[in-house]
Amino acid sequence: MEKTLEQYDQIIERCKEIFLAKTADYGTAWRILRLTSLTDQLLIKASRIRSIEEKGAQKVDDSIDNEFIGLVNYSLISLIQLSLTDRDPLEMPLDVVRSRYETEAKTTRDLMADKNHDYGEIWRDMRISSLTDIILMKLLRIKQIEDNKGKTLISEGLDANYRDIVNYAVFALIKLTENKLINS
Repeated sequence: MEKTLEQYDQIIERCKEIFLAKTADYGTAWRILRLTSLTDQLLIKASRIRSIEEKGAQKVDDSIDNEFIGLVNYSLISLIQLSLTDRDPLEMPLDVVRSRYETEAKTTRDLMADKNHDYGEIWRDMRISSLTDIILMKLLRIKQIEDNKGKTLISEGLDANYRDIVNYAVFALIKLTENKLINS
């Protein structure tokens, strides 16, 4: 479990660096997006990963790693958006954005640690393609919840599904990193 926490923290730190650099470049333009648009952005990224996995090749030179990083960051953006209202400003200072990102990432990491304890790190035996499929399933669930105006009878809400996407994407990034180390 210690190894997982260390690897997880390294991946999240890498994702956060990219997120903050893009925030420095673009500001918080993502604040204009409704949750449904963020969900569709996540769907685009996950669908591209699956398409490349199935075809075994890609024509656009943006790596699968970058798409998984995008899944982490757009999911954390979605969680931040869930915590904000229309009264909050569109443009937010970098230190506020960093703090909100870190808060959501920590809550998501804590959830991962609890689930990882209960499930015994079974994700390490899973295929990356299965992680991709589970992310796509989570996105279809999110779309259904959104179509139902956020109401569920028994199921977890949007936040739990976004957190699961972050965690599955981090697991995929850990596995991709390990595969590169083994094959180099």
